[in-house]
Amino acid sequence: MQRRSFVAAASAMIALPSLVRAQNLEKSKITIAVGGKNLLYYLPLTIAESLGYFKQEGLDVTIADFAGGSRALQAMIGGSADVVSGAFEHTINMQVKGQRLRAFVLQGRAPQIVLGINPKTMPGFKSVAELKGKKLGVTAPGSSTNVLANFVLGKAGLKPGDVAIVGVGAGNGAVAAMRAGQIDAISNLDPVITLLARSGDLKIVSDTRVVAEADRVFGGPMPAGCMYAPQSFLDKNPATAQAIANAIVRADRWIHQAGAGDIIKAVPESYLLGDRAVYVDAFLAAKGALSADGLFPEAGAETARRALASIDPEIAGAKIDLAAIYTNEYARKAAAKYPKA
Repeated sequence: MQRRSFVAAASAMIALPSLVRAQNLEKSKITIAVGGKNLLYYLPLTIAESLGYFKQEGLDVTIADFAGGSRALQAMIGGSADVVSGAFEHTINMQVKGQRLRAFVLQGRAPQIVLGINPKTMPGFKSVAELKGKKLGVTAPGSSTNVLANFVLGKAGLKPGDVAIVGVGAGNGAVAAMRAGQIDAISNLDPVITLLARSGDLKIVSDTRVVAEADRVFGGPMPAGCMYAPQSFLDKNPATAQAIANAIVRADRWIHQAGAGDIIKAVPESYLLGDRAVYVDAFLAAKGALSADGLFPEAGAETARRALASIDPEIAGAKIDLAAIYTNEYARKAAAKYPKA
C-alpha cells in the first residue's frame, strides 16, 4: 500500500505542472484561424503544433485553415475563431474600421512575399508597369499578398484597379494557375514560389524573403506573420495569450536552430508539394525572414502604416494609434521563460 501510494503521488507530481497550467488558463480550448497553414510564412504555428508546444502550455488548440489571411480575419471577426495567425498589417486596417486588434507575438520579421510574372504569358517582360490590364494571382483578395502587390504596383504608377486580382490560394491551385497561363503574375509565398521558380514558371520581380530587400522596398522593418487577437480577448484571457506566445517563441527559437532535415520531419508530408528538395530550398530561402525571438521591431508599426497609407486613402487620412496595435509584453515574458529552444 505504501509503495502504491508513493507511485501515485509521484505520478501526480509529474502531471502537476501541465495540470496547474491548464487550471490557470482562462480559456484552454481555443481556435486559431490561419490563411494557408502550409506556407513557410506560418511555419512557427506548425512547429508549435507538431512539437507539442501548445499542449505543453495546457492549450487544446484547433487550427482552422482558410484560403488566405483575409478569410482567417473574417472568421475571427465573425466569432468562429479566437485568434488569428496572420499578417501584421491587418491590425492597422481593422483599427480604421473601428475594430481593436492587437498583435502579441511575431512569427516573421519580413513579409516573405514574392511578386513574379509568368514567362509564358509575358515573355518580353521589362517593367511592372506592363502588368496593367493583366491577371494577378494572390492567395485571397484583401490578403497580405494582395497588399504587397498593390504596393509594388503603386511604385510603378499603377492603381489596384489597373489589374484583375484573382484568388488562387496558397498551394497546388496557385501552381496550376501559373502553369496553365490562367494568370499573368503572382504574389505568393513559399513553398509555392520556389516550386514555380525551379520549374521555370516564374520570373521574380520583387522578393521580400530577403530581409534587406524587404527593408528597402518598405523603407524600414516590416513585421509580417504574427498572432493577433481582439483587445477584448487579451484583456479577458491574459494567461491564455501568454501561453500562446510561449509556444510561438519556443517555435521561433527552434526553427533558427534547426536544419532542413529537422524541418522536413516536423511538417506534414502534404506541405512538401510532392518535392522535398523544393521544400528544403524554400525553407533555406525563408529562414532569415522568420523571427528568432517573437519581438516586434519598434519601427515596424510605422513602416506598416506608411506602406498601407501609400495605397489606401482612408488609412492615409486616419489617425492611427500605433501603440494599440501591438505589444511585446508577452514575447518578452516568453523569451525569459524559454531563453533557448
